[in-house]
Amino acid sequence: MAKLYFRYGAMNSGKSTALLQAAYNYEERGQRVLLAKPAIDTKDADRVSSRLGVTRPVDFLIPPDADLRTLFAVHRDRVKEDAEASLLPDEQPPRRADVACLLLDEAQFLTPTQIDDLLRIVVLDKIPVLAYGIRTDFRTEAFPGSRRLMELAHSLEELKTICRCGRKALFNARLVGGRFVFDGDQVAIDELTADRVTYESMCAECYLRESGGRLDGR
Repeated sequence: MAKLYFRYGAMNSGKSTALLQAAYNYEERGQRVLLAKPAIDTKDADRVSSRLGVTRPVDFLIPPDADLRTLFAVHRDRVKEDAEASLLPDEQPPRRADVACLLLDEAQFLTPTQIDDLLRIVVLDKIPVLAYGIRTDFRTEAFPGSRRLMELAHSLEELKTICRCGRKALFNARLVGGRFVFDGDQVAIDELTADRVTYESMCAECYLRESGGRLDGR
């Protein structure tokens, strides 16, 4: 039975690496996959990039106002048409003509309505969905997309990483120009500017130390 998977973790927990490995595993066995990510994630443009240096272009970007199930159907039909045109009778291993899985990077940036569409893709269209993303923002508040995935996903899996102190990292602290900030918009993509936005994965103790005890931007 197809399922909706949410694999989440703090920054630097290997989410994109795990996604690319999952795509490779499917394709090694002759299966076809679709990769996508929200268009709001402008870092690396239309590519999924792991911190190990492995990159791969996505098959489509998801605008914030897109009907995700309809968008997926368009690209699924394209895959099926391309596959049927290229099938060889004696090909080994035989390749599946349909999409075997939809893989999503930076799923926290999807809207709750788009997460609902993911469940419909799984249940009504019978296609497994593997969504990778972070759970909370730099103020320790859940992204709307992540919150909805927590509510709907058949399977939740935490990908772990460590804080500077060696403890398990839970939160994602934001730095602007190398200084911690705890106010601002929920979404700020890493930028290569003088006031560069970066993030650091931290345990609760280190986060509270840097924030002066503040949580949720307060």
